[in-house]
Amino acid sequence: MTKHKKQTESVQCDDELLLDLQRTRADFENYRKNVEREKKSAYDAGEIKAILKLLPVIDTLERAVVNVPKELSDNAWAQGIVAVSKQLDKQLKGLGLEKIVATPGTAFDPELHQAVQFDDAVTDGKEVIAEELRAGYIHHGSVVRDAMVKVTRQ
Repeated sequence: MTKHKKQTESVQCDDELLLDLQRTRADFENYRKNVEREKKSAYDAGEIKAILKLLPVIDTLERAVVNVPKELSDNAWAQGIVAVSKQLDKQLKGLGLEKIVATPGTAFDPELHQAVQFDDAVTDGKEVIAEELRAGYIHHGSVVRDAMVKVTRQ
């Protein structure tokens, strides 16, 4: 074999090894990205599961805060409950949880709101929320629980 032929074969072998290395590196990078995506997905699923278990407690706490009797509004215990509620809201926002806007007069959106009562007395106009019956929540842009509302037309 000639020296030129040996060099050509050596260069081809080097090129093949380089291509194999590049493919292996690309495969590993894809694997790493998939593992990271799966970890994030598992973390988010765990976060949502924990939030769903806390929502009944949050609902009860909100009802307690809204329904504090006027004569107890200056009571230290009642103020402590309000402070706990505010602190819980802050922590939930830190987890990426936001309340769905469902104030009276807000346009009804079936993607965000669940209509459990509908005022059939009015037949014209756009559908708007008359009253929020249960708060709904969004976690990083995805609905965790839709807001339960009464709907009317305006």
